[in-house]
Amino acid sequence: MADICIIPARGGSKRIPRKNIKDFAGKPIIAYSIEAALSSGLFDEVMVSTDDAEIARIAEKFGAKVPFFRSEKNADDHSTTSDVIEEVLMEYSKQGRKFISACCIYPTAPFVTIDSLVHGKNLLRESVADAVFPTVKFGYPVWRGLRKDREGTVEMIWKEHLNSRSQDLEEVFHDAGQWYWFDVERFLLNKKLFTDNTKTIELSPLEVQDIDNLHDWHLAELKYGYLQSLK
Repeated sequence: MADICIIPARGGSKRIPRKNIKDFAGKPIIAYSIEAALSSGLFDEVMVSTDDAEIARIAEKFGAKVPFFRSEKNADDHSTTSDVIEEVLMEYSKQGRKFISACCIYPTAPFVTIDSLVHGKNLLRESVADAVFPTVKFGYPVWRGLRKDREGTVEMIWKEHLNSRSQDLEEVFHDAGQWYWFDVERFLLNKKLFTDNTKTIELSPLEVQDIDNLHDWHLAELKYGYLQSLK
């Protein structure tokens, strides 16, 4: 059964210019996703979907394939991950290549581990899920969340929890933003990575960091360095 890893990496990042190939702890950040995928031994194909020649060159340098370039339609700010994945799978289908399952790994995910990829694939197969992705627990109970108006006045969103103890509130999780394992046939049927039949594995907060600005970037490097020091 053939499996593919798809790493979507367009060239037009605005908040952090050239984000997908920016140096992270000594090498282009996309290299971590490529190396994790290749080292896992889980994939028959590890490819990068990009519209950018420099990204393609770096991706191939680290061992990924770039068999075709992303269409202009799916290279703008409005295209979704699902749009990109569908395009990739359709292009491979034109070549007569089909896959049973796939994993989309984001190009700015230096905390991806082989263990989590293996865990995700096993859960996808064993649970017959449509998709599996990693999540992390919110660091503070969202049920005690506040909203504020333009004047800075605040109020509780869920006033019924004003006096609730944190330990009595339901735990809430968010997407770790690293990867999505999914069944290809079911994905092409519903065009979604998150369905009513989606499972998750939980990661430690130390293994997760959103990288939306330079502050996030530096924090991610600090976390990464700390994790490396523990090995």
